[in-house]
Amino acid sequence: MEGVFLKNLKRINNSKGDILHALKKSESTYKGFGEAYFSLVNYDQIKGWKKHTKMTMNLIVPVGEIKFVLYDNRDNKIKPIFSEFIIGESNYKRLTIPPNVFVSFKGLDKKMNLLLNIADLEHDPDEAINIELEKINYNW
Repeated sequence: MEGVFLKNLKRINNSKGDILHALKKSESTYKGFGEAYFSLVNYDQIKGWKKHTKMTMNLIVPVGEIKFVLYDNRDNKIKPIFSEFIIGESNYKRLTIPPNVFVSFKGLDKKMNLLLNIADLEHDPDEAINIELEKINYNW
């Protein structure tokens, strides 16, 4: 999917507590800093669909495991594209999502699922489009 990147991240083992890399400004997917926030995703709960019209998201799951589904209907595609990614503690990666791609996600770990978004813009409620899960036909 154009503009979407999945990058392996370093997890450095340390007897006093591991160090988990997130994002460096020298990386090509870095588009600037607007804000960073955490979101908890309860087990078996689905959040989304959301499409940012200007924001680039950099999603990291340092605790638990989350399934992300992207829905790309940019450029009035005849057949929209779906992509799935599962990231978390055992598959430590950063998922970069450009503007105008819908995202929805589901918590997979029964204990806790913690999502970090390092966004290039500050939150603006007028910049995002939210639609009901049922509006996009995807079989969770």
